[in-house]
Amino acid sequence: MRFFSLRSRLYIFAACWLLASAAQAQTTASQLPLSGRSNNSGSVTASASAIPGTTTSVNTINTSVQASGPYSGSASSAAMPFSGRLSFKQAIQRGLQYNLGAVGMNEAVRSANGQSRVARSVLLPNLNSSLSETVQQTNLRAMGIRVTAPIPGFAIPSIVGPFNYFDLRARLSQTVADVTAINNFRSARETMKASQSTMRDARDLVVLAVGGAYLQVIASKARVESARAQLQTAEAQFKQASEQRAAGVLALTDLNRSEIQVLTTRERVASLENDYAKQKINLARLTGLPPTDGFELADNIPFSTAPAVELSTALQEAFSQRADLQAAQAQIRAAEYTRSAARAERLPSLSVNADYGAIGTNPSQAHGTFSVVGTLRVPIWQGGRAEGDIEQADATLSQRKAELEDARSRVESDVRNAFLDLQTAAGQVEVARRNREVTRQTLELTRQRFDAGVTDSVEVIQAQESVASADLDFINSVFSHNVAKLSLARATGNAAEKLSAFLNLQ
Repeated sequence: MRFFSLRSRLYIFAACWLLASAAQAQTTASQLPLSGRSNNSGSVTASASAIPGTTTSVNTINTSVQASGPYSGSASSAAMPFSGRLSFKQAIQRGLQYNLGAVGMNEAVRSANGQSRVARSVLLPNLNSSLSETVQQTNLRAMGIRVTAPIPGFAIPSIVGPFNYFDLRARLSQTVADVTAINNFRSARETMKASQSTMRDARDLVVLAVGGAYLQVIASKARVESARAQLQTAEAQFKQASEQRAAGVLALTDLNRSEIQVLTTRERVASLENDYAKQKINLARLTGLPPTDGFELADNIPFSTAPAVELSTALQEAFSQRADLQAAQAQIRAAEYTRSAARAERLPSLSVNADYGAIGTNPSQAHGTFSVVGTLRVPIWQGGRAEGDIEQADATLSQRKAELEDARSRVESDVRNAFLDLQTAAGQVEVARRNREVTRQTLELTRQRFDAGVTDSVEVIQAQESVASADLDFINSVFSHNVAKLSLARATGNAAEKLSAFLNLQ
């Protein structure tokens, strides 16, 4: 009776082990994060905010490009040769390769690709091998085995061994039918596609950030050059006033006004040179160069008319080409597959496990053995886990759909805002150009009147300030127009490929 009781125990133990193994082999639906938006917290925005107009300025919008988070930094680009002169295309190329926004998303794509391969591995054959050498001694009495010999005077020993054997074996496991695992792989594949689209969108943001910074450096340099020209004019006017004062034909008040104008202009030059150096350092940070201003720009991007693109055409291009919109669509497909995987947790699954090897006391006495086990797992009751997975997947899918609607709205608003800024900036350029011509002509006439003694230095200084404001307005309007074209290229997608056409680059 004790022997059969032990066998019953072994049967129960084996049954429990098989059930535990089946439970461990169950495939569950992989859960996606609730939000499908990128974990990259950085952003790049181009804004054109309205500012009040004045009597000396026609510029009514203030354009800026702001990069935050990883898009404002970069890895070192020491591996890429640099001659000390940075062209616009070189800056974009360096930004796409070394800007942290692009680098981070490239690594995110690699991570998503790895997750996809892990999900696929469940569906592919898994082959492993093992070699073991066992030396064992067993206490049968401790295991509850008590066998009495039917022969008087003969006792069966309770200690067996020591004995040894080795086992060289290969094991194969293959999922034959598992709908949950299949949908998990499909979801992971769509997530990888979403990451690839997000990476392309990050490249567009890098183009906007680097391109905007390059244009800002050009504008800062133009402001410095304009201020230096104004300083030369003011110094020439002060020298003339000094000579007239020495000759006794000019009042001390007029001489003082001329000197104040020189000092004020010098102060302005120093401030603009400081801003110019900082803008160059910012551009270096975005493109992986050392954070110094010890380089020069190779390109000067003047005003050029924007490509003739209709708003409706631009919207169609944006809806079909914007990478962030494609990423949102891929995220929806991934969420749908995840929900299908959760629902498939209720379905049976089939797997095969096989092994073949040689076992014996030593290699020369080994003999081949094998086993093939086919397992059909039929879920009956999982404590509500499948229902919980389905509920989570439904919530994620609803969130993904809401994010897609927001993405479409954001794409349309980006295109419309870029068009509005482009139209306004184009009008500003024409007004600023004409205003600069008129103020320069007025300054020349005022100087002639001052030389003739018809007017005093006040009118000359006012004319000089008008010229300075007109020059600044023209520089700002050209910068705003170029940024608006850059923003339109980003808004319609594939910005890097459209730069030459939009900015008229050679």
